[in-house]
Amino acid sequence: FGSSSSVERQGESVSGRIPVLPPPPRLREAPLSVWVEMFAPADHGESIYQIVPPKVYEVPKPPMHRSKVPVYPPTASTFHAPGTSHPFMSNMAGDALDSPVKPRSHANFGRKPGSYKNEPTTFMKKMSKSASVPSLSEIRRTNPDQLKPTQLKESRFAGGGGPPKRGEEPVTGLVTNKNFIVANAVEVILAPAKKPTRSSSTSDLVKNENFGKVPKYLHRVKKDIDNEYEYIRQLQEQQFADTQAPITDLAEDERLDLLEKLKAKWEKVNTDYQLETHVTLLDSEGKVRRKEKCEAELMQLEKDIERLSKRNIQVDHSV
Repeated sequence: FGSSSSVERQGESVSGRIPVLPPPPRLREAPLSVWVEMFAPADHGESIYQIVPPKVYEVPKPPMHRSKVPVYPPTASTFHAPGTSHPFMSNMAGDALDSPVKPRSHANFGRKPGSYKNEPTTFMKKMSKSASVPSLSEIRRTNPDQLKPTQLKESRFAGGGGPPKRGEEPVTGLVTNKNFIVANAVEVILAPAKKPTRSSSTSDLVKNENFGKVPKYLHRVKKDIDNEYEYIRQLQEQQFADTQAPITDLAEDERLDLLEKLKAKWEKVNTDYQLETHVTLLDSEGKVRRKEKCEAELMQLEKDIERLSKRNIQVDHSV
């Protein structure tokens, strides 16, 4: 194990026919300490080769692999639909270059397990949310003016100042006949009138050029109201005209024309009726109906001829 030559000599003595092959290039370049660690037993105890520690070789870290393939959104993904307005799956065709739906904040798989536990050292300490109230003795030492009252109430007793003496007695049994309601009314009636106080802003308003004039917006409002009333009046007139029956006078030439045509029709119907009057035996339902029809037409034609025989006839077109 001393050197490569000793290994070769040992190989020749064992077998002269088979030459010992040289080690690979990488192994030949390795130092002696690597050979010792490679062929030494796992647990060998003390050794002369361990007196000098082997030299440590740090393997340089290769650079991080950065993919040159662009990052496209996944096809048929269910992680892009934050609400019901989007489909259940997005990018079905796989042709989207960007995310179809804008990612939401905090929409991930959460923190790692165990990170949501409360820290035992970050509990709420005493008086961390509020300040302590100082004691009365501390206020007397540091800020005695804080204990003094800001306003003293007037004493009820003569001379003022503190409670009554031991010998002083309050006055009792006082009675009055004064009518306070009448007295207050008389006082208000007899009181002088208060003078109105005119401020500078009021005087400025009086000097304004628009003082006492109707504002322009009121003219606009009045005009709009008048237009609305006019529109309502037109609708009412139109509705009234629609409800009235359109009646016109019949022209004289038209009346005479209708009268001649009715008389001609009456002659024709009367001729047909005279052909049926000689039949005394009405043995079929058709004969009875034809006779009744002719009689009804003759009666109606006679009424129409009687109406058209009068002058000043008016026609109702709504019928």
